[in-house]
Amino acid sequence: MLIRKAFFYWQFIAVIVLPLWLVVGWPIFGAGGWKVLGVFFGAVVLGIALLVVSLLFYARREVRAIRAVSWVDAAVLTVWHALIISVGFYAAASPWLSILVILVGIGAFWFAVWELYDAAKRRVRAVIDEIEIAAKPDYLRAPGGTGPAAAGPGARSAGFGTKPDPHEVIVITERPAEH
Repeated sequence: MLIRKAFFYWQFIAVIVLPLWLVVGWPIFGAGGWKVLGVFFGAVVLGIALLVVSLLFYARREVRAIRAVSWVDAAVLTVWHALIISVGFYAAASPWLSILVILVGIGAFWFAVWELYDAAKRRVRAVIDEIEIAAKPDYLRAPGGTGPAAAGPGARSAGFGTKPDPHEVIVITERPAEH
């Protein structure tokens, strides 16, 4: 859980740190002036892409609730961030690494969209199931019984629009008035 929590916070720090690393790392490891200028513009786009993917992960309720990404999220972020870091070290091999960074970034984006969609679908399904259960009459909801009395103490009584139990007996007693 500690690693997943660390990735939760790191993904937002990486929005600033990783593009900055590219701008600083390229001149240190042998890139010329025009290449650094090109990397600067690429770093801005990369920062935006990192932010979008991080916000998509953050948009999932379970991620916000426990302040930790899933293990699969952590794996995707590890691969993508490691490739970004390697681009800063290897300016000579950067065209191929840059293509990998772009492809993995696109994959990370669609993965994050899919996870958000899947989480939303599960939550909507749970709400619909709850509504369907609440809409059933008491005598259909009673576990192990056929009437409202089988539902146990605190259960709602059969109301308007519900079918009464045909075996239910109603007893009316008169009590003397207390003065």
